[in-house]
Amino acid sequence: MSKCLAALFLILAAFFGSSTATHAEETGLFRLTDRAAPVGIGAREPSLATLPDGRIILSWTEEKGADSEVRMAILDGSEWSDARTIHKSSKIYINWADFPSVAVLADGGLAAQWLKLNGEGDYQYDVNIAFSKDEGRSWTEPLVPHDDRSQREHGFVSLVPDQFGGLTALWLDGREYDSQTEGENFENAMQLRARQINSDGTMKPESLLDARACTCCQTSAARTASGDIVVVYRDRTADEIRDISIVRSTGGDWTQPLTVHDDGWEIAGCPVNGPAVDTMDDKVSVIWFTAAENKPEVYIAFSDDGGAQFDEPLRIDLGTAAGRVDVLQMPDGSALALWIEYVGGGEAIVMCHISRSTGCAAPQALHINRGGGSIGFPRMARGDAGTFVAWTQPTGGGDGVTTIRMVEVAVTP
Repeated sequence: MSKCLAALFLILAAFFGSSTATHAEETGLFRLTDRAAPVGIGAREPSLATLPDGRIILSWTEEKGADSEVRMAILDGSEWSDARTIHKSSKIYINWADFPSVAVLADGGLAAQWLKLNGEGDYQYDVNIAFSKDEGRSWTEPLVPHDDRSQREHGFVSLVPDQFGGLTALWLDGREYDSQTEGENFENAMQLRARQINSDGTMKPESLLDARACTCCQTSAARTASGDIVVVYRDRTADEIRDISIVRSTGGDWTQPLTVHDDGWEIAGCPVNGPAVDTMDDKVSVIWFTAAENKPEVYIAFSDDGGAQFDEPLRIDLGTAAGRVDVLQMPDGSALALWIEYVGGGEAIVMCHISRSTGCAAPQALHINRGGGSIGFPRMARGDAGTFVAWTQPTGGGDGVTTIRMVEVAVTP
């Protein structure tokens, strides 16, 4: 990290570390406006999606006594809709890293995914997916995309809409987690699987994309202008190398996994820190965290051919990376990157506009959490007015109570 970047970050940390204002904040290149969401006490794990008209969908979870709820609301300009319940149950699985999301379908409908416990153990749950035709006011009965019904883990879901009103669901699947394949070191293997789901809820056969993936890192997927699906995830070799791999669906067929970059991170355990991908036309940006050789770093790589090939990655972190990344692809081939850095005993949400020629020239701390608890995995989405960022916000009482903070980010002149 250069001295100028280090100095800039320290200045930003000192200036914005205690900022909790609810009005617009001038923070250098980016101007922040809080958009207080209609969430209840205990709201956490936000996710964002964009409707075709630029409105933003915020989804999240709330625990209410013995029950938990998956909820959503729509932001139109500065006005929120009412909060709408997607699903309520005592069996919803709540996890800080593996959380629900909503996808916007080509026909204007919505799809939501969450996890439901299927046994008495802490890590026994199924993926549930439901559909809505009225912007979340009512939902279909949930379906389970995986054929396996064993009491094992099925989660870390990505939903990729198609052009016909359906979608492809991708998830990590634990059906072989406690099995050993003779002659191969596949013990405790989580698989990466996919399934196409039609608009009427019917499903095509499952596809096995990778027989051995990292156990509990997020998957991420997007579709290119040509209709191909690009999926990135943390892989796992028999030698415990856990670098980022990519698979693509081209012409209906899935490619073999390829490593985005040979980081060489050897770790005998899951870091719970997945990559993120975004596309625009056939441009692709992939961002990820690695700690190879005990050096925590964040990288981004660009592709102009739908993810078939990537440029040499750029390191963009400031020297104290925690990862938990997100990315938005820009039309000119640049990207807007988001990640977490540790600073002064807290967690800083850092945003940077990444140029392919200069990398991250002006990083900015959007928020620093210095209290107890964690801000989790901040998420980004692009709307008509600008970019939106949402995260889990500890209330500071030391009792584990959280809410959700969401800000609109605009670039200042």
